[in-house]
Amino acid sequence: MRRDEAGVQESVTDLAGQRRRATQGGAFPVRRGPCPDGPGLTVTAIAGVPAQPGPGARAGGGPAWPQDLAVPDGTEPRALAWWKAADPAWRPAEAALAAAEDARVILPDGPEYEELRGWLKERDVPYRVSRYWEEAEQVGTVNDTGGRTELVTAGPQGAAPAAGPWAVAARDAFAAQWDGLEELPEGDADTYVPVGALVPADWAELLPHPSFNPVQAAAVPVVLEGQGHLVVVAPTGAGKTPIGMVAALEAYARGRKAAWLVPQRSLTDELDRELQLWRSRGLRVVRLTGEAAVDTELIRSADVWVATTEKFEAICRAGSLRDALAEVGCLVVDEIHLLGDPTRGAVLEALLARVREDSAGTRIVGLSATVANAEEVARWLGARLVRTTWRPTRLTWQLPLLDPVDETDWAARAAVRTGAAVRIARQVTDDGGSVLVFCGSKRRVRSTALALAADRGVSTVGVDADDAEAVERLCTGAGVRLHYRDWPYKREAEQAFRAREADVLVATSTVAAGVNLPARAVIVSDTTLGMDRVEVSMVQQMFGRAGRIGAGEREGWAFLLTDPAERAHWQARLAAGYTVRSRLADHVADHLLAEAVQQRLATLEEAESWWAGTFAAYQGHDSVEPLHEAAKFLASVGCLRPAADEDCLEPSALGRLTSRFMVDAVLADDLATALRHAPVPDDPLAAENLLADLLSTCLPVLEQAPFTERAKTALRAALRETGRAADEPDAPWGPAPAEAPAQAEDEQRPRAGDLARAVLLLAAHRPALFRGRPAYVLGIPVDSMTGILEEAQRYLAWLGAQGPLGTVHPWVAVVAADLSLRIRWRTLGAGRGSGRLLWMCERMATAPLAPGLVPRMWKAARARGIDAPDWNGTTPPGDCAISRDGYRALLAERVTGTRLALQGEEVRVWAPPGAAIRLWSGATTTLHIADGEETTLLVPPAGPAGAGDGCRGAAVFTRGDRLASGWLGTYAALHA
Repeated sequence: MRRDEAGVQESVTDLAGQRRRATQGGAFPVRRGPCPDGPGLTVTAIAGVPAQPGPGARAGGGPAWPQDLAVPDGTEPRALAWWKAADPAWRPAEAALAAAEDARVILPDGPEYEELRGWLKERDVPYRVSRYWEEAEQVGTVNDTGGRTELVTAGPQGAAPAAGPWAVAARDAFAAQWDGLEELPEGDADTYVPVGALVPADWAELLPHPSFNPVQAAAVPVVLEGQGHLVVVAPTGAGKTPIGMVAALEAYARGRKAAWLVPQRSLTDELDRELQLWRSRGLRVVRLTGEAAVDTELIRSADVWVATTEKFEAICRAGSLRDALAEVGCLVVDEIHLLGDPTRGAVLEALLARVREDSAGTRIVGLSATVANAEEVARWLGARLVRTTWRPTRLTWQLPLLDPVDETDWAARAAVRTGAAVRIARQVTDDGGSVLVFCGSKRRVRSTALALAADRGVSTVGVDADDAEAVERLCTGAGVRLHYRDWPYKREAEQAFRAREADVLVATSTVAAGVNLPARAVIVSDTTLGMDRVEVSMVQQMFGRAGRIGAGEREGWAFLLTDPAERAHWQARLAAGYTVRSRLADHVADHLLAEAVQQRLATLEEAESWWAGTFAAYQGHDSVEPLHEAAKFLASVGCLRPAADEDCLEPSALGRLTSRFMVDAVLADDLATALRHAPVPDDPLAAENLLADLLSTCLPVLEQAPFTERAKTALRAALRETGRAADEPDAPWGPAPAEAPAQAEDEQRPRAGDLARAVLLLAAHRPALFRGRPAYVLGIPVDSMTGILEEAQRYLAWLGAQGPLGTVHPWVAVVAADLSLRIRWRTLGAGRGSGRLLWMCERMATAPLAPGLVPRMWKAARARGIDAPDWNGTTPPGDCAISRDGYRALLAERVTGTRLALQGEEVRVWAPPGAAIRLWSGATTTLHIADGEETTLLVPPAGPAGAGDGCRGAAVFTRGDRLASGWLGTYAALHA
């Protein structure tokens, strides 16, 4: 080892030792210059540290620069000496101070640092203090002896000094933190503008506050110009909602509708509540989400739509609402930076690409959190950009360093994160503050909440983190609450945290993205969500919850806990900021099909023109080869019709169906292919089991569904008991019969998707468990099953609707249609064969009234012994919400009166005119269209020998009803 390298190593060792002597957790000292207890250490090798190579490269075993970040210029002409201190005994080297033209220090403001602050003040060293400070780091171009170096950062935990882009990131992070700690002015009342000074007087009562803050005051005049697209970029918590309100009111004043898009259902709830005042003043506001039925007339008559992005896209794909869409004068897009979201970004991009070129003159007003490439997004939209860094509270973010542990020891990694979160939370709450702790999984939420409760003296020894009731009881008593999508007590948690009955809320990212619950401090405990790294935009949203302006507090603190291997990466990402990158290339087929279904393109040439207008193409993905491949794929799976002209893109009936249900074309084809290769079942139980098996392995949402250990145990027991439970539908799950044969090792080994499969089988075979909206099923929170059941229901409905098309085997269409309706209305506890009656109730109720009317009509029908929609007479039932003419038309859609007689290789059949008659022998099927006359048809010859090759049958499908022979006849009516 060279001498200068040894010097670095010695400094590193001392840093590590000083850190061990510091307070527990992420706070640690960085010593430079003379120390109180001995001679100082000199870092002599800083000037010799080589610059970091380009992206993806590694030097000397160091970390590789993130490939998705641009490599910044490392040139720094100033003589800098910037320090972050977390040890009251630390002092900077006098030689470094003398040589630096720009010296600065960030340190805590506690009384133990009073002597250090005095020392710095005596030497005229600028410093800023933070109430809660955790970091120790040095960045600059001056070493401890006063010599000049290239820009270098000496990081914590004894990490080797780094130059190049890592040092630039450290410098930029320091600058951001320094700016964030600027002393707040005594008051900023002059920066607020009365609402009446900017908007018409009659709008004032429709806005939430009597004055506009600086962000709003800058944006509102631009909004009122009413011309051209607009993107408003401001930090989370800066108050962008009133800007969207003004945009919606401006469209209303012009006699046009406004559509307001939000990324999550929980946000539609919150925004819908905020717009309740508008309803009381006569504006017609309608809320649209994936879980809510659509009333086309209500949509047409509404002045303002509040919708998730996915729901609005579904409306766009529904041809019946094209006229209403043409009346939308303003599209307010909340969180428009989610263009770069891996899950939702592609849908939003395709929608915006369509609207920006729309001849209807719809104006886009995008509301965005801070993004690095806001100009690029605005230029793509052709929008004016209004950007500000103002926020109502000062925000200081930090990256506390965790103690190093074995990376392969998951328990140790979780423990060190939990310990650091508990320590920082205690520091803030002991000071009278409130804390939001974000965790990467539901189990981490529960275990962290228990640790926080234990830190407050609650005995948690032996408590199962999967026991929701015990966790809620113990944590509530300690002033700690929990929140995530399917936590049974999340509403109570929100109320308690808002009322300050609890001062700590432990949550998943749903609170950051969907529920406005600010706190004095935010702790991001995990840097991953499941197996994926948290997006920078999500971390920024979490940080944005820091600062309780409503409680009179003007400062907020945010902490992202990082381990030694990831801290530099996160510092680089946060310093660079979130960059919106197109995700459309990952889903080209789905959106090409959607555009074709909406008749916005009909040829490859038009498709290429569409692609050229996307954000993906704007960012350089201008090759049309993926587009051509997507067109070939859609044609190969039957979503596009074969055409003599290969340039023609005409959607098939299957393509229109696939687009309308918004199922992923690739996943849908995987599912359909698996069903084609599966043996034809010979009874309902086998059919439902097969569908559950394939859904749970073909759909990632099901295959990767997370569950608690307690839920896993219950669901695996449910899988073992499937056969017996089907024979005894009202018996509770219990241990396997004593005489049950032992399972082979391969059969006992869990498979991907097993847990979701168990949920589907519970819904199919044990519907009584779901009756009446229970909070738990087999001790498992029902909310934790919701995502699985909703995703499966959508794909089942897609399969069931293919009966008349002939694109899936008749058994698939019959069973899937029945099961999809039973899952949708699972709170009724409807058993096998209920689908037809549920379909009739839905149609009589109409979509918007279905949630209330379907249960009433179902119960009334069952009370009268009705098990199928095959009654005589043309008088509508009392709760029927459709007209008499509509009711008579609905009766004509039934398969009631259909006659099927299978004799050998012939089928004698009568079906309503236009109905699809499907015949099969094994896997071979044929399709005929009924003409209203009784006819005799031949069953197709069986294909190659295989399972189910001796099964012959016939089925009749109308647009929504169905009837089949053989064991599929079970699905004609409910069998009590």
